[in-house]
Amino acid sequence: MKQVTMQIDGQEVKAEEGMTLIQAASQAGIKIPALCYDDRLAPYGACRLCSVEIKKGDRSRIVAACAYPVEEGLVVETDTPRVQKIRKVILELLRSRSPGLKEELAERYKVDSARLDREPTYCILCGLCVRYCAEVKGANALGFVGRGTERQVVFFPEIAVKTCPPCKECFNICPTGVIPSDFAVNVPRFEKHPTVFPVRLRDEQNIRELLEKIE
Repeated sequence: MKQVTMQIDGQEVKAEEGMTLIQAASQAGIKIPALCYDDRLAPYGACRLCSVEIKKGDRSRIVAACAYPVEEGLVVETDTPRVQKIRKVILELLRSRSPGLKEELAERYKVDSARLDREPTYCILCGLCVRYCAEVKGANALGFVGRGTERQVVFFPEIAVKTCPPCKECFNICPTGVIPSDFAVNVPRFEKHPTVFPVRLRDEQNIRELLEKIE
């Protein structure tokens, strides 16, 4: 595999062609914060917390490190004032959905959690659970429904009732911890008006009761 030589935070880094910036940085011991990234999954670039500043000649721009491929001669800065400002705003937005998320980063970037007032959902739509279930497990027990501000993650009960109780692997990759908690999910009935049912996702009996209600 062809290697490229680049610079990350002033350090010369060699990486295999096809790797992403976050993979190259991690290999060199440089940590870039991220919420929607998992090296077992295809690049997604949803949360943008991994934003870094890259330079080519006299030009610089912001890119998502989890999705941008390494390039020969590229100069990458992972914590410039511009990057810090972007991460602060992103964390403020995400913490308005999920209070308490990434406390160490909130302190580092001096995040004002009270600046954005909205009802918390504790799901930041990172898509880790949906993608892990599809790409790694091949089960597709979760998915997205809705658009824009109405978008949310749901469990498809006809699949979840069989695959989720013995698996539960997505519980450990959820950055907010909302999946193994008690919460309400929209359960699509493939009609015009989805019905909302409370579900304790770690309890198989509740999922079965949910199926009975739908049927």
